[in-house]
Amino acid sequence: MSGKKNEMSGSPDNGEPAFLAAGRIRRPHGVHGEMVVELYTDFPERLAPPARVFIGPKHKPMEVLTLRNHNEGILLSFRGVNSPEDAGRFRNQLVFTSSADLPQLEKGSYYHHQLIGLHVRSDEGELLGVIDEIIETGANDVYVVQNPGRKDLLLPAIPEVIISVDLRKKCVLVHLIPGLEGEEQD
Repeated sequence: MSGKKNEMSGSPDNGEPAFLAAGRIRRPHGVHGEMVVELYTDFPERLAPPARVFIGPKHKPMEVLTLRNHNEGILLSFRGVNSPEDAGRFRNQLVFTSSADLPQLEKGSYYHHQLIGLHVRSDEGELLGVIDEIIETGANDVYVVQNPGRKDLLLPAIPEVIISVDLRKKCVLVHLIPGLEGEEQD
């Protein structure tokens, strides 16, 4: 499967995504080609003019002409889209940005796509599995670690549990505190 592309992100299965979904175009708005966009990103400023974005599964490149807030998300318009009919062609399409354009995060912070697929080892050397999903909670993220034949392990992304993340080695080192494996540890 190496090199096969993920249809949603345009990404190789074994590497970082080429494109990241920033939102979904819901519907045309007004008479000048604006569109209501539901945001998926925490960084809407990445869509500010003259941003280059990619629309739909074929990642059609478009230049953002305007961006403004709206009670359903944001309103975007693109160069060459000047009417509600033009805008209607993009209804329900995803808006992608290039992963190469991601803002730098502070040290010790990671994008979710960087963590998915990393191997997880305990500080005692046991291979626990692979991060398959990240659940966002109010307090902290929770990493869902899958290991075939075992129950999913839920690891809170807190300093007491997550010792280190090494993106180059694709590995997360963790300390299992009592209660994380479904039973108290002695």
